[in-house]
Amino acid sequence: MTIHVNEAAVKNARSMIAAGKIDTSDSDRWSSSKPDAKAENAFIEKHGWSEYAKWHLAYDDSENDETKGRYKFPFGDFTRVHRSGVIAAEQRAASEHDRAVQKAAADLKALIDED
Repeated sequence: MTIHVNEAAVKNARSMIAAGKIDTSDSDRWSSSKPDAKAENAFIEKHGWSEYAKWHLAYDDSENDETKGRYKFPFGDFTRVHRSGVIAAEQRAASEHDRAVQKAAADLKALIDED
């Protein structure tokens, strides 16, 4: 298992943040804000795996491209970047000693906090 920063997701998040598509409410409530399996499945069916991937800060190259197990560290609800999701990704990456993903999340959090 090798985890890589998903540069397409970082670019997507930066674009969403620049456009003001951010949710800063309930900063510590990512568990109640993140999309559930039904919402994920509907998004994948409508937009495909490559768009789904853009909502995850990392991917596991040992997993198949078209499985949810490949994509790690979600940060939004498919319409907005959630500050709570970015914080959750940063914290989980830190606990898993994944410094590259941790830094990517920290950089996004700093962008959000600039606004």
